[in-house]
Amino acid sequence: MAIKAGIAGGLVVALSACAGLQNIDPNAAISAGSTLLKAATLSDSDIVAVSNEACQASDAKSQVAAPGSAYATRLARVMSGFGDMTLNGQKIDYKVYVMKDINAWAMANGCVRVYSGLMDAMTDDELRGVIGHEMGHVALGHSKKAMQTAYTVSAARTAVGATGNSVATALSTSELGDLTEKFINAQFSQSQERAADDYSFDLLKKKGMNERGLVTAFQKLAALDGGQNSMMSSHPSSPSRAEHIQNRIKKEG
Repeated sequence: MAIKAGIAGGLVVALSACAGLQNIDPNAAISAGSTLLKAATLSDSDIVAVSNEACQASDAKSQVAAPGSAYATRLARVMSGFGDMTLNGQKIDYKVYVMKDINAWAMANGCVRVYSGLMDAMTDDELRGVIGHEMGHVALGHSKKAMQTAYTVSAARTAVGATGNSVATALSTSELGDLTEKFINAQFSQSQERAADDYSFDLLKKKGMNERGLVTAFQKLAALDGGQNSMMSSHPSSPSRAEHIQNRIKKEG
């Protein structure tokens, strides 16, 4: 499966930004250095704080399906299959973005967002498979690393120092928007994608849901032509991923 090393690429950009600090005053350089150190060592509570701000920023600029609407009602039905569960101890907060993009994502604060374009293309079982995959990135720590990278790049660009009580408050509105966009479009390594696939499969099996929905979801994603900010660009799908899950179904009955 061909995949870009998005996280590693983000670190390269951050380091390049640091290299340019030789041209600014020492105080700004110290501030930027503090920001990079803070970003590299963000605690779980820091990640939740930044995720809260990022999710709110995304909601503010997106069309969120109204409660009781067809999309919101359907997502509630889909999510009910997971029962009472949390993401890293955070209560799941799910909403639909009325957007034609084929996409979904989850953040470390339990924020789960599903695009109406994905819902239009998928059955309920397929949606559960995709959402389980996104929650897997959170549960397995992939999202934390992606958020650290997004924060590093966004903060280092303008030498913002994360010296407040909350790292989220150290970002300006534009920087927060930049961070949010980078996280939503974050790309994961092949091993991370496979691990999230397996997490989704195990979760679906544990909850008594149809694991084959994950197979057909990947098959559909492989066939669809993704647009800007789509799941196909940030989470490349491949027939091999569908085959892997199919083999697990056969092996485990």
